[in-house]
Amino acid sequence: MSILLLGGSPSVPSSSSRLLLHIGEKLAAQGHRYQRVHVRDLPPRALLLGDGADAAIRRAIGAVAAAHAIVIATPIYKASYSGLLKTFLDLLPQDGLAGKVILPIATGGSQSHMLALDYALRPVLHALAARQVLTGIYATTQQLEWHDEEGLSLAAPIAARVAAGVDELAAALAPPQQARLVATAAAAQAAPVRSLQDHPYTPSIQAA
Repeated sequence: MSILLLGGSPSVPSSSSRLLLHIGEKLAAQGHRYQRVHVRDLPPRALLLGDGADAAIRRAIGAVAAAHAIVIATPIYKASYSGLLKTFLDLLPQDGLAGKVILPIATGGSQSHMLALDYALRPVLHALAARQVLTGIYATTQQLEWHDEEGLSLAAPIAARVAAGVDELAAALAPPQQARLVATAAAAQAAPVRSLQDHPYTPSIQAA
């Protein structure tokens, strides 16, 4: 299963692009293949004019079409996703995300914008016919610390959300039979085994 990392930040480097690549590394560690498209690297004029004949634009749209899953990263500006990402999404056909699993992630300056993924980006992804939009991951810049030597360091709550998001994406991409086995194993592990010692036989129970 192929995965596309789609970066919608106009800045280089950026918190959202670093978090996007961090998630890509986590997916690669599980054996998943991925490729990257950063919208900022596309020809600006062709992007703004919606020039679908441009070779770079065609390749980017082709990468979206070929992917089974897409991790979309964006900074949050004025309670919405980036205009750069919107410009690219506008180039996709009406069913441009059909059959695909989407993991949306975003970064912002404060927790006050954490719902932007749900009320701004998620409806657009559904409108493009995404098969499944997973639980989004939102992090503030304070929760992401960059070190030149060690790379990206995540605050504990974000690290937990990233781990859950990667697992959720991997499960969504698993073959149906394997997904059922994983779900059955998880349910068996979560549910305690019941016995007569837990609910001993009594006459009152028999009467009921």
